[in-house]
Amino acid sequence: MLRQNLFIGAPLSLRVFLILLVAVLAISCEAKKHIEMPGEIATERVDAPAHPTGAAVEIKAPLGLPPLLIQDDNRLTADSIALGRRLFFDVRLSSDNTLSCASCHSPALHFAEGRAVAKGFNGQFGARNTPTLLNAAYNRVQFWDGRAASLEQQVGGPMSNPKEMNQSHEVSVSKLSSDPAYRAEFSKVFGPGTITMRKIEKAIASFEQTLLSGNSPFDRYRYGAEKAAISAAAIRGLAVFSDKNRGNCTACHIIGQKFALFTDGGFHNLGAGMNANGELTDLGRYEQTRAEADRGAFRTPSLRNIAKTAPYMHDGSLKTLKDVVDFYVGGGNSNPQLDKEIKSLQLTAQERNDLVVFLETLTGEVPLAAAPSKD
Repeated sequence: MLRQNLFIGAPLSLRVFLILLVAVLAISCEAKKHIEMPGEIATERVDAPAHPTGAAVEIKAPLGLPPLLIQDDNRLTADSIALGRRLFFDVRLSSDNTLSCASCHSPALHFAEGRAVAKGFNGQFGARNTPTLLNAAYNRVQFWDGRAASLEQQVGGPMSNPKEMNQSHEVSVSKLSSDPAYRAEFSKVFGPGTITMRKIEKAIASFEQTLLSGNSPFDRYRYGAEKAAISAAAIRGLAVFSDKNRGNCTACHIIGQKFALFTDGGFHNLGAGMNANGELTDLGRYEQTRAEADRGAFRTPSLRNIAKTAPYMHDGSLKTLKDVVDFYVGGGNSNPQLDKEIKSLQLTAQERNDLVVFLETLTGEVPLAAAPSKD
């Protein structure tokens, strides 16, 4: 009460000074709560820097691919890539220490899984096919429904998903923080400070950005002027693929003059994944946007390495490339949101076979550094 009376009776200028002093002290105390102490396992502050500190390295795009655009806040360094590679293969990022990122994105399977749908923690199956990570650095958004805006955002989802790696981000940070070697590696990459989920995501995304696959037979034919790089059947298949009145495949799987990502980056409803009653079993992009036009629409995947990443479609329902070609020839499955480009095609058996042969020429080289280390 006495202190209150002194404050009330004080001159206006003194009262203003005291109010400002209290505010500054409060802010200072609050800031101290968020100072990361040595050995502390802290969650990432919104404004905490987490940028790789070493010299930037350039990743040269192979023949057929455009230059890789690196985000300013996650420039690639030799150390960040090496750390991300180690994390990618580390099973400690799963709750039972049996699953890593590579469990579903296997180098032996061109960074896909080879199953219809993903298999994760405790043998549980998800609802969607595992997309390859090869050339994922070029995707405008990640996942079949586009729910992640970047590779960094994509990384954390499977870790905490109860059907995938089933481990909270806090536990992942705790496990890595208990390892002196990891603490040293993170400090080397990001500078002094604690390990955080944000840093984990950036490191793994650094490695994933190096998973570029090009210089395929098609690339050498189209962009390298090696006319003998693909067969006559593949050349006929390319003509069918590009012809709007026959395959019309380039409506969504674009081939450019200088490079080809074989995707428009958009979302389309093909009628894939419908049940016996003609109902969509997965609403895809609609779950993110709630736009009626997005019902049953999924991100257009690149066709690069398509011959090595079976089965196909978002639900893995088509086992072979022949099945995929036949599906498109049939005009997909009718539904109110079916994409306007999906129509029945009039292709001969020879043209269908040639299309498959062409798609097989899109298998590119895989970077040697992507394989697990032997030490």
